[in-house]
Amino acid sequence: MDIEYLRKNNLILLECISGSKAYGLDTPSSDTDIKGVFLLPKHEYYGLNYTKQVSNESNDIVFYEFNRFMELLYLNNPNILELLNSPKEAVIYKHEYLSEINSELILSKLCKNTFGRFAISQIKKARGLNKKIVNPMEKERKGILSFCYVNFDQGSIPLLQFLKRNNWSQEHCGLVNVPNMQNVFGLFHGKDLGFAGIAKKPDSNTVSLSSIPKGSKMASLLYFNKDGYSAYCKEYKSYWDWVKNRNEVRYKSTESHGKNYDAKNMMHTFRLLEMAIEIAAQNKVNVKRQNRDFLLGIKSGQHEYDDLMIMADERQRQMEDAFKSSKLQESPSFDLINEMTFKIRNKFYTQERFQ
Repeated sequence: MDIEYLRKNNLILLECISGSKAYGLDTPSSDTDIKGVFLLPKHEYYGLNYTKQVSNESNDIVFYEFNRFMELLYLNNPNILELLNSPKEAVIYKHEYLSEINSELILSKLCKNTFGRFAISQIKKARGLNKKIVNPMEKERKGILSFCYVNFDQGSIPLLQFLKRNNWSQEHCGLVNVPNMQNVFGLFHGKDLGFAGIAKKPDSNTVSLSSIPKGSKMASLLYFNKDGYSAYCKEYKSYWDWVKNRNEVRYKSTESHGKNYDAKNMMHTFRLLEMAIEIAAQNKVNVKRQNRDFLLGIKSGQHEYDDLMIMADERQRQMEDAFKSSKLQESPSFDLINEMTFKIRNKFYTQERFQ
């Protein structure tokens, strides 16, 4: 089943322009996204071939089956609430039966999480992205030797510096445990003593221990910062996974405005927080945004990252206060939405086109 099948068989109940064009935040380069609702023919709905969602390859056209649409409404899903409350100018087609769905009976304090918490997660994502952009990591991965230190002149110096000063090779070094001192080792050196070296291989994850001949003199104490090495490995993997999977178009946009944050992501963070505040105060979903200039200013990089973080924290506090004093129901009535779903589907199935 695909989009063409839905259109050919007149199964579409709702079709709307979504995304930036619905929000009133589109620019000349904006794509046209479509979301909607369809109804499975009765024989498929009652059979074993239930289809929840149909989309095109680029995922910019998405249709939800009626039951999935109602299920997500019950969960106060932002995308679905926005779809139900699309501005008139964004509605391409809407079946009259869907007018029976009153979003004011569905909206609840769940929106604090579905709108607000999602926005907050985007703030955290923006902070993480900022950290990656501001602190790029070298492609060459560091080994454990870079996280080892030895005592020197009433202090300590990096192991690699210590080896260079002495013109020693790590392969000619041997380590032994020092009792009662975690990650601290006795360091010995000798070319012909059969030591295992400090690191057996370049990608070793821990130091190696050696058998030390009796009478050998310890050259120094060595400390292996194991926790620091583990944290580095996680950050290294996270950074280069991000480089591999990042959206290059959006990253180039981030580079162009030079503010070190994903501006489009940040714009939608503020949009979601503001919509959550409005829902709590007004019991309605305002899809089209009235502060277009402010939001597009964020998208174009007019604001500094730190200033946006301060404003976002303030919006978050406003949202928390709005939901504390809100008269919204705690959650939608399952029985109400379940009955509504049955009645509307039953009415559709009495029409010949949906048999």
